[in-house]
Amino acid sequence: MECKKDENKARCNCTYEPCPRKGICCDCLHRHLSKNQLPACCFPDDIEKTYDRSIKKFVEIYQERNG
Repeated sequence: MECKKDENKARCNCTYEPCPRKGICCDCLHRHLSKNQLPACCFPDDIEKTYDRSIKKFVEIYQERNG
């Protein structure tokens, strides 16, 4: 399967500019999961900008916004 890097990059909300994995979702996901985190695309833009990508933060935000 061919990577759709350009399409992925257009949808990526990651604000960490020096990231070499932008658009390469499989690499991004692998990196974040190895650090017990989730990638930027799992978070609303306002939370993504805090760079708190922890699973704990994801659950907290999900519970707050989806009751």
